[in-house]
Amino acid sequence: MGLRWIQIAFIASGARLLGAQDPASFEFFEKNIRPIFVNECYSCHSQADQVKGGLRLDWKGGWQRGGDSGPAIAPGKPARSLLLTAVRYDDPDLQMPPKKQLTPQQVQALEEWIAMGAPDPRDTSSTTESETQRDLEAARAFWAFQRIGRPAPPTVKQGHWPKSELDYFVLKGLEDRGLEPADDASDLTLLRRLYFNLTGLPPRPDEIKAFEAAPHREWAIERIVDDLLSRPAFGERWGRHWLDIARFSESTGGGRTLLMKEAWRYRDYVISAFNDDKPYSEFIREQIAGDLLPSPSLAEKREHLVATAFLLLGPTNYELQDKTVLEMDIIDEQLDTLGKAFLGLTIGCARCHDHKFDPISTEDYYGLAGILKGTQSVIHSNVSTWNTRPLPLPPDQEALAGRQAKQLTALSKEIKTLKQALEPTEGTIRPIASTTLPGIVIDNAQAKLVGSWAHSSSVKNYVDTEYLYASAGNGEKRVTYPVSLETPGPYEVRVSHAPHANRSSKTTITIHHRTGQTRQLVNQRKRPPLGGYFVSLGTFDFDAGDQEVVSITTAGSNGVVVADAVQLVPPGTPTPLALKMPQEDEDSPERDERERRLQELETEHQALKQTAIQRTPIIAAQDGAAPSDIPIALRGDANNPGRTTPRSFVRVAHQGALPRIPESESGRRELAEWIASPDNPLTARVYVNRIWYHLFGRGIFPNLDNVGHMGQPPSNPALLEFLARRLIDSGWSTKSLIRDIVLSRTYRLDSDEHHPSARADLENTLFWRQNVRRLDAEAIRDSILSVSQELDFAIGGPTIKPGTKIEYGYQFEGSRRSLYIPVFRNTPLEILAVFDFADPNIVVGQRTQSSVATQALYLMNSPFVRDQAKAAADQLLKTPFPDQATRIAEAYLAALGRYPTPGEARLMTEFLSRQDDATEAWAQIVHGLFASIEFRFLN
Repeated sequence: MGLRWIQIAFIASGARLLGAQDPASFEFFEKNIRPIFVNECYSCHSQADQVKGGLRLDWKGGWQRGGDSGPAIAPGKPARSLLLTAVRYDDPDLQMPPKKQLTPQQVQALEEWIAMGAPDPRDTSSTTESETQRDLEAARAFWAFQRIGRPAPPTVKQGHWPKSELDYFVLKGLEDRGLEPADDASDLTLLRRLYFNLTGLPPRPDEIKAFEAAPHREWAIERIVDDLLSRPAFGERWGRHWLDIARFSESTGGGRTLLMKEAWRYRDYVISAFNDDKPYSEFIREQIAGDLLPSPSLAEKREHLVATAFLLLGPTNYELQDKTVLEMDIIDEQLDTLGKAFLGLTIGCARCHDHKFDPISTEDYYGLAGILKGTQSVIHSNVSTWNTRPLPLPPDQEALAGRQAKQLTALSKEIKTLKQALEPTEGTIRPIASTTLPGIVIDNAQAKLVGSWAHSSSVKNYVDTEYLYASAGNGEKRVTYPVSLETPGPYEVRVSHAPHANRSSKTTITIHHRTGQTRQLVNQRKRPPLGGYFVSLGTFDFDAGDQEVVSITTAGSNGVVVADAVQLVPPGTPTPLALKMPQEDEDSPERDERERRLQELETEHQALKQTAIQRTPIIAAQDGAAPSDIPIALRGDANNPGRTTPRSFVRVAHQGALPRIPESESGRRELAEWIASPDNPLTARVYVNRIWYHLFGRGIFPNLDNVGHMGQPPSNPALLEFLARRLIDSGWSTKSLIRDIVLSRTYRLDSDEHHPSARADLENTLFWRQNVRRLDAEAIRDSILSVSQELDFAIGGPTIKPGTKIEYGYQFEGSRRSLYIPVFRNTPLEILAVFDFADPNIVVGQRTQSSVATQALYLMNSPFVRDQAKAAADQLLKTPFPDQATRIAEAYLAALGRYPTPGEARLMTEFLSRQDDATEAWAQIVHGLFASIEFRFLN
């Protein structure tokens, strides 16, 4: 039978003697079996969702009854237990879990547990509070949910090799596998690596030469690192990494993509945060709840408010008419971003049901969703929009702005009252048909239009179906009324207009008659004297035949110009009774006084509006008017509410009692504190892994945005723990951690892919070498501009061209760093799109690194690349060099960060000697360097 089965049989017999309620057997279950069920089986075999194969493993009765294939466990009989057959992968048609096999240790634990008699304290199918807590404790056995440790540097055989504490952890991982680290990289390779990793720009030739001339290599490297960390380019480089995660864009996407013209403020906030080395914990708090944090100064208050745009910058279809669904869609996107960005969790997967793979319940999801539901993120209208708040002003300006706002409100109220008093009484005026009027009537339907005129029927005294209106600006607009007269002679000319306080008081109307033209100014703010419809312009002689009798223009107007109808009647024709209405108030002193006062107030309002302090509306979140807990949306349907769940956090990542959220607050402040807490097991791990990825091209755990069960565990857990603890102990300093890493020996290794260690670790999971990486899109474009010396180093500010209404057809211009190119969700700059720019619609912790023909073709054929090569050639020829060889070396240093090999120098010299046009020849050389593989890759 074998020793192992004798041991298991002995355990089983002992268990039977102890009885089913033996505390030791239950302890074995809680320590070894429940974590397997929770972490590996519950996603498919629990009450939380549709049970796969009819088998439930979240209570004892579930496995006793069994599933579609029969009983899963035969207590005391491992060989007859179907569960063991499945987890051992003995049967090719029955292999569980289906996506990955359990570890040998887990399989052994299940064997021993079944041999004991399968003791299981879970006697009921309903989940009690204590049962839930035990499940959470079991789920916390997963590596990502365990508390962050404090590992000491391990002992290694090659004690002379490490340069820093983290090197000990890396070397220990290599020695345990019998691997050797690669050799150190060359000085110029390391220098180029440092510049691109820390600033996203290549070293200039003079910087390379200064480094070579430094007397002490170690001192020179440290000095360069400190210098690069202090440059504004550092924040631009590392801020761009974060903007990938924050799905930063300056347009909304959706059906009618809208421009978010104030989004640049968030971009600049992120850049400043990295340049100022803002503690990462504060960086988190400000983006989630900056508006709720204390702000001792105006600068901090502004900064905190701008930071909350993080929540609002997601892709949103603001045209969605079901506002309940729109709000929940926004919240879902926010939760997905929060989860992946800070925690490395796919929280959004729990919107419709408990998470399939990770211990995140729908209660967790809607506990978090309630916090964001209590946050004002959207302003509803037919086409809704994102929430805005005024940018805070200094106290004296804030007080003045408040007084001015009150004055404007009071003036607007008085103006409105006067306008209502001057407008016709409801029911007195109504549209009239031209067929009821005497003489010849030419309505706007027969008129000839020049320019853009709008149609309206808002003010009711008009002829037929509508009137036209337009304002001055964008060229003269004109309406001309033609007529065909059978009988020549004198005619009285009348024109109609719908009066309003916003009309022009000096509308120019021209009458074209037999003897010439007559211009008159009509005050269209006043009610027309002929029955409230027409103004008489006088009597004029006209010839018979076709002619244009009247034209109305916006030229010289001071308000809205109305064009409605023209009436020609024989002199002395009376006004029809239908148009005769009381006129005693039209020319009364009281009305004149109201009109004078109205004009006075409008002038005062306009003057104050022009001089008043302008409040800049910025993209920012705020707590809603009535925050509260929300119901679970059954199956994710926002219009199908279930039971209400209290606002809270992801419980598996929280130790101790959940904090109480005040009823009057959303809970964002508490959420921010929880995520930024050093006790949160996820936050520091996820962040240091992101930093490691950007410096090595691979994370310690490879799925940067997912530390859950669908991700992969860390290749060096002790190294990850050490870095996470190091980050927390340093006060969450990003620069300090980066400095430690880039000064380590691990970072300085060569990228030799043919080292013997490649045979055992081809993917370099243990970091025995550096990784060869293609430069990202921004670094390629910025490098081209840097070599041509046309890179504009201006920092911050708005970058969308004034007057831009939509993103489509936008013409990208300028030579600023790529970070400052407007980011649109549907219209990227071509070079960025070709070289795998981050999709701004999703959280992107790790960009795609494609290598396709279009990239090489772009560098060879793009007018931008050719123009920059020509500019670089001009600079090379303009600079005095002692000889051709020195100029060639300068070109290689600028483009590739190294000197040409003897063979390359010889080829370049021979090429130049055969060319008649030096500028064109040098442009071809630089263009060739730009198009080379070495230019766009980093060793």
